[in-house]
Amino acid sequence: MRDNALIKAIFAAAVALGGCSAAFADNVNAADVDTVMSLDEISITAIKQGSDIKHQSVSAVVIDRREAEQKHLFSAKSASEIAPNIHIPDYGSRITSTIYVRGLGSRIDQPAVGLNVDNVPILNKNNFDFDLADVSRIEMINGPQSSLFGRNTMGGVINLYTLSPLSYQGTRLMAEYGSANSFKVSAGHYAKIKPYLGVSASAQYYSTDGFYTNEFNGENCDWERQTGARLKVQYHPGNEWMLENVAAISVVRQGGYPYRYIDSGSISYNDTCFYRRTAISDGLTVRFNRGNFSISGVTSLQYSDDNMTLDQDFLPLDYFTLTQANREFSITEDIIARGSVGSRYSWLGGFFGFYRHAHMDAPVTFNDYGIASLIEEKRNNANPTYPIVWDTRQFLLGSEFTMPNYGLALYHQSEYRLGDFTFTLGLRGDWEHCGLRSHSFSNTGYSIMHLLPDGKSELFRHDDINIDDRSDLSKSFFQLLPKFSINYSLTSLGKSSVYASVAKGYKAGGYNTQMFSDVLQQRIMGMMGIGMNYDVDEIVGYKPEKAWTYEIGAHLESRDARISSDISLFYISCTDQQLTVFPDGTTTGRIMTNAGKSRSMGAEVSLRAAITDAFGVAGSYGFTDARFVEYNNGQQDMKDKILPYAPKNTIYGEAYYTFALRNDYVRRISLNVNVKAIGDIYWDEANRNKQDMYALLGAQVRLEGRHYSLDLWGKNLTDSDYSTFYFVSIGHGFLQQGRPRQFGATLRCYF
Repeated sequence: MRDNALIKAIFAAAVALGGCSAAFADNVNAADVDTVMSLDEISITAIKQGSDIKHQSVSAVVIDRREAEQKHLFSAKSASEIAPNIHIPDYGSRITSTIYVRGLGSRIDQPAVGLNVDNVPILNKNNFDFDLADVSRIEMINGPQSSLFGRNTMGGVINLYTLSPLSYQGTRLMAEYGSANSFKVSAGHYAKIKPYLGVSASAQYYSTDGFYTNEFNGENCDWERQTGARLKVQYHPGNEWMLENVAAISVVRQGGYPYRYIDSGSISYNDTCFYRRTAISDGLTVRFNRGNFSISGVTSLQYSDDNMTLDQDFLPLDYFTLTQANREFSITEDIIARGSVGSRYSWLGGFFGFYRHAHMDAPVTFNDYGIASLIEEKRNNANPTYPIVWDTRQFLLGSEFTMPNYGLALYHQSEYRLGDFTFTLGLRGDWEHCGLRSHSFSNTGYSIMHLLPDGKSELFRHDDINIDDRSDLSKSFFQLLPKFSINYSLTSLGKSSVYASVAKGYKAGGYNTQMFSDVLQQRIMGMMGIGMNYDVDEIVGYKPEKAWTYEIGAHLESRDARISSDISLFYISCTDQQLTVFPDGTTTGRIMTNAGKSRSMGAEVSLRAAITDAFGVAGSYGFTDARFVEYNNGQQDMKDKILPYAPKNTIYGEAYYTFALRNDYVRRISLNVNVKAIGDIYWDEANRNKQDMYALLGAQVRLEGRHYSLDLWGKNLTDSDYSTFYFVSIGHGFLQQGRPRQFGATLRCYF
């Protein structure tokens, strides 16, 4: 009842705004201004790949401003819902922003897909999941982009661009309300102070009570508060110089975590869980053009401070808690030069460098039940005559890390046009160094008792545990990343082409910081004659992952541009695949390991058809068959097993119809019905557990006036029951359930 009342109030406000449209500036039209991107905006954003990505030798989905607003796409995660073979699941926390593309991806550490916002690369995967106000363009590119973007783009690149004050002027407001008391507002003002100087400021706020309850305390566990702001300044004093500076801040506060224990079917845990993050960035782009030559520099400073604290066992028992607090500062510099010789040959070359410095505190606190069941019970079962009793019912396993990471790269790409053929050759040399300075410590102790024949016990000995370990590790990597493609224009079919490409990509190596508490735990237990012996050198570090991708495809478009289609077939050969696994036994950590070899093959198809001026359909389908070729975890040969966590199928389809009206209040009414389907998803390397394919039905009614739009929408209308995540902790399995049926309303106003 509360949702319905607010939706009615928003509708009334929208109608009132439509009636007052004459008071607003006449140069803004909500339906028309979003349909194209001005040449100024393209010239600013198209620094590396060019503005016409849809007709290059890549598989890509490009979303303009109007489509982003109609579909409520305000982040990389939401945009992935309509792209084939791209899956960004909701894992319950914005720290876990994993991207799976064509079977590639991992839940922790290095991503398989790069993310750039207004040309600035986001280096820390913890910062990938955020919302943006006033997105002007989204590019989601499948396949390795390593020759241009380097490390961690072997699966592709996602480029987000925000609205330019040089191409749009005015004030934009948005208010949204939905199920679970979810509320979102944003405001942005875009001003052209002079013909060559534009300034914009935008801010947004999001709040939700969450959908799931922790049965232990009766409180919602997936509540969230998010705030963000962005200031953009563009200076374009003529045809030669262009400067753009974008400063942004994002603040996230979340509860945690809606993980359902498989055995009981309930969400119930007793310790505090939360995630909080503050991220600040500033990116400066400078570009100089003269004739057929241009040189650009993109400089960024990034800072993030986040803290994930959780009940590691996710049960109503006092096992242990974990905190992972990370503070990181990074700087990047990308210098890009490009030019052309005549009408046939063009080139691009550049230098990229980055430096990251991170410090992490990751203490694990053992509580009473964890001490009793994981330490005392195991030790006393092994030697019942001399049982032990821990000194306290709580102790700390401390871990601190300092992680310097830096790299340099040189890259070049040449393009030669011969008739309807375009040949592209690229090469990048990428060098990276990563270090890990660790400090592990614990100060505790226990008493060894002697069990007497009469059942009484006496003190036999007291042992202190004082551990203060330090290590300093480092490693370097170097990769040559070539790319070659051929594109043939089908001039008889308008802007159509076919292409073939081959490229190498890689994900950087690194260190398993999440395993140090387990190493420390097993060392303590080893002092008592129990526990596992870890090869620290083997489990702490992991190697880069490398892949060759072979692809053929086509971009097809009718002469009147009413029908367009993109098709691609790919084969990926991957070595040293990075795989997130859970160690055996009652341990608490996750470990990144290299899983030998794997291969992935599949197809992507997308279609758009404007059947009439009022009616149209669109859809996409992605199929991936990704399997291990060589991987043995020491207990089982995983050859031919399907890679976990990446979906086999991704499907999106929609149909829309627009009614054009002739009045000052409502100019258009649009109806949209859509469906997305995902699956199957295997949750482990042995393929014992999986999520079957599931489908989510959505619908929307949009009313548009001259200076407003109002959307009434519903998601997961059939209330499908599905899971988005599976993991194991202390031998217990947990699932996160996907979001249930939702309804809401979104109002946008343009002044």
